[in-house]
Amino acid sequence: MSTKRKDAWRLRRIAQEKLGYESLRPGQQSAIQSLLDGHDTLAVMPTGSGKSMIYQAASLLLDGPTIVVSPLIALQYDQVGSIEEQNIGGAAVLNSTLGAAEFQETLDALKEGKLEFVFLAPEQFNHEETLEQLHAAKPSLFVVDEAHCISEWGHDFRPEYLRLGAVIEELGHPRVLALTATASLPVREEILERLDMQNPRVVVQGFDRPNIWLGVETFYDEAEKKGALIDRVNGADKPGIVYVSTRKHAEEIAALLCERGVKAVFYHAGMKAKDREAAQEGFMQDEAEVIVATTAFGMGVNKENVRFVFHYDISDSVDSYYQEIGRAGRDGERADAILFYCSKDLAIHRFLTGSGKVDADEVELVAKVILEHKKAIDPLRLREILDIPQTRLMQVLSYLEELHVIEIQSNGNVVACDNPPDLDEAAEESARLHESRRQFVRSRIEMIRGYAELQDCRRKYLLNYFGEELNEPCGFCDNCDAGLSASVEAGAEGKPFPLNSHVKHTAWGEGVVMRYEGEKMVVLFEEVGYKTLSIDIVKERGLLAFL
Repeated sequence: MSTKRKDAWRLRRIAQEKLGYESLRPGQQSAIQSLLDGHDTLAVMPTGSGKSMIYQAASLLLDGPTIVVSPLIALQYDQVGSIEEQNIGGAAVLNSTLGAAEFQETLDALKEGKLEFVFLAPEQFNHEETLEQLHAAKPSLFVVDEAHCISEWGHDFRPEYLRLGAVIEELGHPRVLALTATASLPVREEILERLDMQNPRVVVQGFDRPNIWLGVETFYDEAEKKGALIDRVNGADKPGIVYVSTRKHAEEIAALLCERGVKAVFYHAGMKAKDREAAQEGFMQDEAEVIVATTAFGMGVNKENVRFVFHYDISDSVDSYYQEIGRAGRDGERADAILFYCSKDLAIHRFLTGSGKVDADEVELVAKVILEHKKAIDPLRLREILDIPQTRLMQVLSYLEELHVIEIQSNGNVVACDNPPDLDEAAEESARLHESRRQFVRSRIEMIRGYAELQDCRRKYLLNYFGEELNEPCGFCDNCDAGLSASVEAGAEGKPFPLNSHVKHTAWGEGVVMRYEGEKMVVLFEEVGYKTLSIDIVKERGLLAFL
């Protein structure tokens, strides 16, 4: 029997006897086999498709423990509980809730082979002693759960995500598995690059959630929008989630719903941990019908019977929006996802992308201080010396590392590279990189605006965004219900370039053709993000060419 056939047989047996799966889904099988074949693997699979089963099964077939990077403490405990219920091996957390003695006992148990799984946040790798002991445990698999956080969070408030590639190298580069439910093409590419994945394979399962009805309601007045949301929630099947952008909105809307007799709770990062836990537990146990929450709520929450996800405030990107509505209808029954849209709501996202500008002189100053220090320096000390806001300092350090001026060590300290490039040039290039990223973020805001103002099939728009083609209208969104969706996709003769073609623009450089919208096409450019172009003008002026 060939090795692959043996692996497949062992995998089926483990899935049935240990994990309770009668059969594996195609994405699960492909991802596990990829790991067994020695490839680092990125698995992009819909919410509820059994992503955690991939590392659970793979760990039972590999020698050595599995390290799982998980962003939230509550999620870490949920994952440990799931493994304990299945009785597939010892599992524990390494996080700030443990005392020093318990933390060390957990590391000792891992090194002694008493644990098969350990869950921790990326910040734990800042401790050099922890990293050394994890290396001594000889892990066979390094898992990054919710891997889109590398792109979504790493550049701003959790820079430790950007250092995971260095951590993996410090651990001897065990096989790497990155898991996410939603990742557009640029997010996938950043995950592969940041984790320095070796000979990687990307497993992408269908993004479509056909049981979720998609809709947008447009308003020009805040009070009108608020009243419409309250009415909708009051009359909707429950339980459900209402997403808002501010803590004030969370508390205010929850109070208004309670006045209407709806059992509603609010949830946001400004609450005490015990109050957040109580709100989440009340919702999970159906004691609360509705939870009104900022995006602090939802990651790792697995509640199958959520009947709606309403957005009172628009998300900052299609990626975020699709991740959030994916929490509805996990039982396969109908669920509704409605965006309550006011164009003024986009102003806050546009403002945030315009703030925190990185200045070339500031970049050069940071680089000089690090180079003159001559040895590794803690970013906290660097911040004290330079008096620069934390977020901006971490952005500058990220760009300097990308340009090989500095190295950010796995413990978070910063040291100058040998033979760094000219500082003037590096500073100018850092400022250019920052502006390029800001343009990309702004272009993502325009993509979610495009969804909100769309006069065509909404599902087709979303799936095209993630690189899947849906030629016919879905028949299960507000625009299809209203007869607005085009019934036939333009023929191939109307498309100057096939989807996913690599093209070059005369001014914007290289890009990928993402989708067609009637007489327009959307291209994702490496330098400036998403751009919507007239097909006729592209043809007439020869703006694009195949690479």
